Amino acid sequence: MAKIVLDFEKPVFDLEQKIQEMRKYEGNVDISGEINRLEKKVHQLRESVYANLTRWQRVQLARHPDRPYTLDYIERIMDDFVELYGDRKYGDDKAIVGGFAALDGESVMVIGQQKGRDTKSNVYRNFGMMNPEGYRKALRLMKLAEKFKRPVITMLDTPGAFPGIEAEERGQAEAIARNLFEMSKLKVPVIVVIIGEGASGGALGIGVGDRILMMENAWYSVISPESCSSILWRSWDYKEQAAEALRLTAPDLVEQKIVDRIIKEPLGGAHRNPQEAAMILKNVLLEELKLLSKLKPEKLVERRINKFVQMNG
Repeated sequence: MAKIVLDFEKPVFDLEQKIQEMRKYEGNVDISGEINRLEKKVHQLRESVYANLTRWQRVQLARHPDRPYTLDYIERIMDDFVELYGDRKYGDDKAIVGGFAALDGESVMVIGQQKGRDTKSNVYRNFGMMNPEGYRKALRLMKLAEKFKRPVITMLDTPGAFPGIEAEERGQAEAIARNLFEMSKLKVPVIVVIIGEGASGGALGIGVGDRILMMENAWYSVISPESCSSILWRSWDYKEQAAEALRLTAPDLVEQKIVDRIIKEPLGGAHRNPQEAAMILKNVLLEELKLLSKLKPEKLVERRINKFVQMNG
């Protein structure tokens, strides 16, 4: 499969390709000095490119098809994952996965939105867009975690809740609203991680927590740049301006006190080194869980509610 290169990554990619070509002749001609020089240039160029990303470029990175998804992180940082299915009312929503797992020996409930890697798997996962039964499934698992006094970790990565008529018929808005209400009262630590796209109520439906963490190249907003552009300018052509106006990146949201902490990604984005990205996430989760475990359930709920009240205030 051909490597996907975003427009702003092309100068870096072209230099990397040149180095690969030169390595083919390395045994015949001594060009190690030139290769070393180019490798330093690539590193400098990569640092320059990724240090000056626009908001729209970060949106593109968040959507990169090679970016790690929920199951990728679970596989890399957790053990003994036991996936649980269904909402016990309608069915099992494949756009969200969840179950008990061990994080460095501690039992946690992990729940996250899941996209596919190709057309077939994306159709199976509904492109990461949850139906009402998905939100009810998530809530069922959270309540189960509360029953057994286990922390909850949610991973947000969705272009939005599924907008189909059948989803509305089955109570999409009510399911999301119910989750906001019930998550605010959970008597166990809740950590929310925005790992990719965090669009609208589709993401917020599993996004109420004691700590809101966000990957460096993720985005989180009430609306996507394309949809915002379509509403304001009647065209998708202004998506870059819309992204700037929405202020949807991790630094923006920390400044607005919506997100508590930015999780650093490997240079070039999580997709360039998924294993390193996973280890960084794991260490941050362990730090956060250690701090939250010191708080009594009543204090957790009080702080969580106040946190979201202040966002509205």
